[in-house]
Amino acid sequence: MMRISRHDIPFISFFATSHSSSIRLYSSTHSNTKLGLNSNIENVKCLNDAVSLFHQMVRRKPLPHVVSFSKLFKTMQNMKHYSAVVSLFREMQKLGIPINGYILCNVINSYCLMHRVDCAFSVLPIYLKNAIPFDVVTFTTLIRGIFAENKVKDAVELFKKLVRDKICEPNEVMYATVMNGLSKRGHTEKTLSLLRLMEQGSTKPNIYIYSIVIDALCKDGNLDIAINLLNEMKQEGIPPDIVTYSSLIDGLCKLGQWEKVKTFFSEMVNLNIYPDVHTFNMVIDGLCKEGKVEDAEEVMNHMIEKGVDPNIITYNTIMDGYCLCGQLDRARRVFDSMVDKNIEPDIFSYNILINGYCKLKKVDEAMQLFCEISQKGSKPNIVTYNILLQGMFEVGRIGFAKKFFDEMLSTGPLPNLSTHSTLLNGYFKYGFVEEAMSLFNKLEIKTEDIDIAFYSVVINGLCKNGKLDEAHAIFQKLSFIGLLLDVRAYTIMINGFCLEGLFDEAKDILRKMEANGCFPDNVTYNVIVQGFLRCSKISEMTTFMKEMTGRGFSFDATTAELLVNVLRENPSVLDMIPELHSEKRK
Repeated sequence: MMRISRHDIPFISFFATSHSSSIRLYSSTHSNTKLGLNSNIENVKCLNDAVSLFHQMVRRKPLPHVVSFSKLFKTMQNMKHYSAVVSLFREMQKLGIPINGYILCNVINSYCLMHRVDCAFSVLPIYLKNAIPFDVVTFTTLIRGIFAENKVKDAVELFKKLVRDKICEPNEVMYATVMNGLSKRGHTEKTLSLLRLMEQGSTKPNIYIYSIVIDALCKDGNLDIAINLLNEMKQEGIPPDIVTYSSLIDGLCKLGQWEKVKTFFSEMVNLNIYPDVHTFNMVIDGLCKEGKVEDAEEVMNHMIEKGVDPNIITYNTIMDGYCLCGQLDRARRVFDSMVDKNIEPDIFSYNILINGYCKLKKVDEAMQLFCEISQKGSKPNIVTYNILLQGMFEVGRIGFAKKFFDEMLSTGPLPNLSTHSTLLNGYFKYGFVEEAMSLFNKLEIKTEDIDIAFYSVVINGLCKNGKLDEAHAIFQKLSFIGLLLDVRAYTIMINGFCLEGLFDEAKDILRKMEANGCFPDNVTYNVIVQGFLRCSKISEMTTFMKEMTGRGFSFDATTAELLVNVLRENPSVLDMIPELHSEKRK
């Protein structure tokens, strides 16, 4: 045995000497199974049914044909009982029941779906032992399994080896599997390169292959290259389909290129390719994200006129758009119209409206909707509880938030890190430092997935409550426990020192931050400049202002307001700031 890479995926050595002529699809020469057995397999509804039928089959004399076992395994796989497929296959081996390539491929696929591609490779010698030839499906399944474990390099190496050593001639499905695996993991250039390689080979790309590459380019924002590829495809006599156009329209919507969106819509219709609800939803989502919610609703009305029924995603998107614009009445109208059309709101529908009400500090209306969820037969999820907790803290209803959290612990979903972050933020905001730290200490002991964002909440809360030493102690601890400090964590600590007027300590953190390869952003500089302005340290502020503008950053609203207040009290400060002074002279 040899290994294809450092990721411990076994690879058998005979691949190097195998020839493509030895690879053929397995076909049975035996007659099909009896109709009754096929009917029994079709009636399998659960794992117990499948296992019971398997044991009946192995006791039959003569044994059912191997195809029946293969069909049973496929049924079990469709029901996601992957480990049971493997277990029954091993039982088949012990009983000496004949197997075929379809069964082995089912077992390989089951291992891959269990994210045990190493075990999947261990099935390959069984092919040899039983004189069963490999086929392209086997290797395509393995490649898909390797990608599923995010071992991109290994998947590519296996594909290259199959081609280089002529072990297997890739077909369109194998190419699509590799390209799909690459594109979904951000390797768009490699996906495009593989397309170019395919164009030169004997297996030519089809519409599905081109659509994978076009979609990857659109998701990367490379719309010009995607459109050029569309034109190339047409020149090759491969007509685009709705999937191709939908990818392009989605990409154009995200970039706000609405004229081109209209052009492609017209082109689709001229080719008798009619937009479906998925395509319309892309346009509606793009318009809502730009705040053009009325236009989005017009698109929905247009799709209805064209005989395309909006789905719950359509309504949820428009509701969310109105909520983001603060137009809760319109969002509620869309919600009610959805109900009138017998489309049952889902938990996302409720969460969108509840969040909208909470943003406008209408917590009572949000709670009414929360109570309605259960009455309508749905169930609040963790997001629902987190939104409402945040809303309660925003309006200062601390006792109500605590009671709501207790109710969540007894009847609702388990709190997640976001829930606890919301609680800590609320406690710190209203000065309940001891309560916050008690919760934090409990969570730190029993929670394994605490991340840098969670610690940042605690550090920020302590700083804003005058507990700078405690905040700094936690901040210093983070590197020792293996957490990588990000720009937000550094900025919070710098702000903590600035609030106390400890500028040397703040500058020391800034130097350490850059030395560790984490560079300050616009917020970091504004925090420091604000600190200098509060303490009227104008010369120091000027130094940082030069550095700030040199890096392409600018004052935010808070900094500008502080500067205006300083100038109002002492106009002569303007002469100390060369940039502003020269601007005034212009």
